[in-house]
Amino acid sequence: MPVPRKIIIDTDPGQDDAVAILLALGSSELDILGITAVAGNVPLKLTENNARKICELAGRPDIKVYSGAIRPLMRELVTAEEVHGKTGLNGPDLPEPTMKLQEQHAVDYLVETLMREEAGTITLCPLGPLTNVALAFIREPRIAPRIKEIVLMGGGFFEGGNVTPSAEFNIYVDPHAADVVFRSGVPIVMMPLDVTHKALTTTKRIDAFRKLGTKVGLATAQMLEFFERYDEGKYGTDGGPLHDPCVIAYLLKPELFQGRHCNVTVETASELTMGMTVIDWWGVTKRPKNAIVMRDIDHDGFFALLVERLGRL
Repeated sequence: MPVPRKIIIDTDPGQDDAVAILLALGSSELDILGITAVAGNVPLKLTENNARKICELAGRPDIKVYSGAIRPLMRELVTAEEVHGKTGLNGPDLPEPTMKLQEQHAVDYLVETLMREEAGTITLCPLGPLTNVALAFIREPRIAPRIKEIVLMGGGFFEGGNVTPSAEFNIYVDPHAADVVFRSGVPIVMMPLDVTHKALTTTKRIDAFRKLGTKVGLATAQMLEFFERYDEGKYGTDGGPLHDPCVIAYLLKPELFQGRHCNVTVETASELTMGMTVIDWWGVTKRPKNAIVMRDIDHDGFFALLVERLGRL
């Protein structure tokens, strides 16, 4: 049996973050070394709490959760309660977690773990703003070449943005951190809105989670029903995009996705386009290629994988 892939999930739960965490917890191919929380969808006190709620929902209180950056590097925090609700996990009634938050700061944990573990064995999976990851690079630049790859959800190009006309939420919240990460030299796989907007939580797909007949299945259905209402109204679609689980699905079944190796540069100067990911899809610049940018997804295969793995919990 292959050795499980070591990952660290950096997250700001968020219902779609929660489903991504559940997908990872239901997949024996992945060894979750830790979960680091960052401020984003809701403030840090809630994201660190929500990460623990999800671990306990899955029956995995052994997972270590670390609290990280309380705000972006250079800007005021922007949150998204209008999408995720006041708790960030509105929908199901999940009990307060009893598992302890780790005392070590998330950035210290990232640096220490990446310096300790064998180089090229850890994949970082950022599902929110990139503040924790950028702070770790700033604190200890030697960690960058030790990372196997970074698979992240963020950005957009052909789809534009979802928080401004040009910027996706995770990148917009901390564009300066995103700039640090995309300039780091670490191999990056990027799941932008261009691919996640093709993974819609239709009524039939949500029913499949409910029909699992488990606590995880019911909670997932309730989370997605709350989460999708905002995007259904915004885009006029049957269901909303399920962004963050694309990161974990790629680790499990990369064949579900198609993309292209491109240069990605993050706009940090213009208020009009702050946080825009400028993707050189057509290779019209001489800027070096620094990310594999996904654009297409086998959405039926993606949801089949989600239901099967969450059914294990």
